[in-house]
Amino acid sequence: MKYLISLAISLFLLISASAFSNEPEAEDTRISLDLTKSEKVLFLTEMRQMLVSIQGILQGIGEDDRALIIKSAQYSGNRMARATPESIKKKTPSEFKELGGPTHMMFEELVIRAEDDDLESLTLLTSEILKNCVACHSQFKAD
Repeated sequence: MKYLISLAISLFLLISASAFSNEPEAEDTRISLDLTKSEKVLFLTEMRQMLVSIQGILQGIGEDDRALIIKSAQYSGNRMARATPESIKKKTPSEFKELGGPTHMMFEELVIRAEDDDLESLTLLTSEILKNCVACHSQFKAD
């Protein structure tokens, strides 16, 4: 009896494993930016800074700390766009620039609006920035 139970469990595991191994591998259809290794490091550093900015903005909104919102947003505005190396700018397609440019401008808008706008509208603007981030990451990959 123990032998039959062990055999049944073994067969179940074998069948389960083979069923999962036959699943087709999902294809990544995002557009590659074809960056060199060093460009990729710089580019991903910028992306992480944008996440840090979003985190600081949300913390500032939560704590009603407008100075933190402004400081955090400034890091990912036009300053970042201007600091991007030309070699990376040349490799980014127009579709990328159509998302990236306005996103950096939205950070700049947040800097200005953080002085006087209500926190709810700042939250909504931050949400719009994140929509652009999601759209970009859904369309492009840094490799």
